[in-house]
Amino acid sequence: MKPDGKVGHPFIVLTGLSGSGKSQAIRALEDLGYFCVDNLPTTLIPTLAKLSLRAGGDIEKVAIVVDVREGNFLSSFPKIFLRLRKMPRLNPVLIFLEADTAALVRRFSETRRPHPLAPGRSVSEGIRDERARLNTIRDMADEIVDTSDMTVHELRQFFMGLSRDRSRAQLVVTFLSFGYKHGVPVDADLVFDVRCLPNPHFVQALRRRTGRDRAVVTFMEREPSTREFMDRLEDYLRYVLPHYVAEGKSYLTIAIGCTGGRHRSVMIAERLRRALADVGGARLRVRHRDIGHA
Repeated sequence: MKPDGKVGHPFIVLTGLSGSGKSQAIRALEDLGYFCVDNLPTTLIPTLAKLSLRAGGDIEKVAIVVDVREGNFLSSFPKIFLRLRKMPRLNPVLIFLEADTAALVRRFSETRRPHPLAPGRSVSEGIRDERARLNTIRDMADEIVDTSDMTVHELRQFFMGLSRDRSRAQLVVTFLSFGYKHGVPVDADLVFDVRCLPNPHFVQALRRRTGRDRAVVTFMEREPSTREFMDRLEDYLRYVLPHYVAEGKSYLTIAIGCTGGRHRSVMIAERLRRALADVGGARLRVRHRDIGHA
């Protein structure tokens, strides 16, 4: 559905970082009945769009992948996609897939493939270069999907939701714990700082434990400040989440940060998932980014 609410001919454009899951995403769309083209030259996008709009044609729903593998992509794509948005009866949706650097490096290591922008350089350098080059296109996206912690099944569920009326699609809420000393997550929609709460790190018996351990939870819950903080934060999120659902947002990342990302942020993220499980129209999950750091 277009931002103005008009229904048009489905035309999904997938782009994003190398290794972020575009190949798996296009396969999921193919399973959903889309006519799919991977690595389509940018200049041919309008031609395919016009063909899909022909009355009585065989192509009803289209999905394409375009990215930095095509030499003219960075310079020509923004203007071409704006042309798509002006085409009558076409419903172009630009989806940008990304993932954190650790996940991307791991995927390249597993496949043993070089990064397309890093011949003779490290994968990390290629990822950093690609992020910078794609910033303009990322800002144009209708949907930004972080696949760092997503399975193939979750990718499929996302695109199934996208292919339906967005008002009926489920909001996927990720409670992301992190440590400020390792950096604030770039994909966070909301960020809450819990460094004001009692720190189990300074209790010798709890230092090597995490916020998932009962002993850490007990230590934190016995403090009135923790209970009051949780009550206020839960009330706030219980108020705003239905508004995000009504808006038709597909993904919401709520980042909870403490110093190291092992104790307080982990405990609060887990507690929020349980406390807000009854919010309608939302599917809740937890991801602990820095829990493995010493």
